[in-house]
Amino acid sequence: MKSRQPFILFGLLPALLLVLIFTYYPFLKGGIMAFQEYKLFDLRNVHFVGLQNFRDAFKDPKFLTALQNSAYWVFFSLVFQFLIGLTLALLMNKKFRGRGIYQGLVFYSWALSGFLIGMIWKWMFNSQIGVINDLLLKTGIIETRIGFLSDPKWAMISVIIANVWYGIAFFAIMLLAALQSVPSELYEAAEMDGASEARKLISVTLPYILPTIITTTLLRVIWIFNDPTIIYGMTNGGPAGSTHILSSLMLDKIIYAGDYGAASAIGVVMIVLLLLYTLFYLSVTKSEKMGDF
Repeated sequence: MKSRQPFILFGLLPALLLVLIFTYYPFLKGGIMAFQEYKLFDLRNVHFVGLQNFRDAFKDPKFLTALQNSAYWVFFSLVFQFLIGLTLALLMNKKFRGRGIYQGLVFYSWALSGFLIGMIWKWMFNSQIGVINDLLLKTGIIETRIGFLSDPKWAMISVIIANVWYGIAFFAIMLLAALQSVPSELYEAAEMDGASEARKLISVTLPYILPTIITTTLLRVIWIFNDPTIIYGMTNGGPAGSTHILSSLMLDKIIYAGDYGAASAIGVVMIVLLLLYTLFYLSVTKSEKMGDF
């Protein structure tokens, strides 16, 4: 075995180099840039500024709004994605005619890009030609058109609705796979004890798939927190920055201001928040319950 170790290490070298170059080097470089004055249009004036980028970020109302929006974005997206995804998984776990087609329709959204989903929902929420305004008008629920994406009161709700729709398929796929692994003997034993359907769900199904629930909710929170594509596709952070989350604001700093120092500082804040969340979540849920994934 020892004689094969150099060959194994040589075989892993290309993959290791790719990870170092494209993952860890940008991560380290971004961490350094967070403490620098680093603007694309003034590259001759790159220098360390200590914590100034972080002070500027926390004084910026847009950053504070994005921080608050990130909390709403993650919480409401996760709760509704999980509840609807679990409901669909429970329904699809039963045998019925056309189940394969139904599963394909449910899982289809997960195959699309987030930006494309954002563009589709942008059209649906359009105040002039959007299908949602038309449906609400024709059913008499509203009397005048609503500017879902132009009114700050509605814009954040609208992007969260789109994100909920996008993420339902993830929970439906993962939870359905977990449900299909529950031994039928457990249900038979519960039926012999006279358990109702609700009792079987609470006492058999949910405890058995708990490791999958813990793992998927942990991963989904991280993905939702980091993913700005739907917001960029629908509102680009507007109107007036009211739908920015931290990741979309970070992109804004790069694309429109060329301020890599400020963007990197926001990125560092995001990493710290996710690290704290992960440690807290794993300590509360007991990571040994996660099992293999």
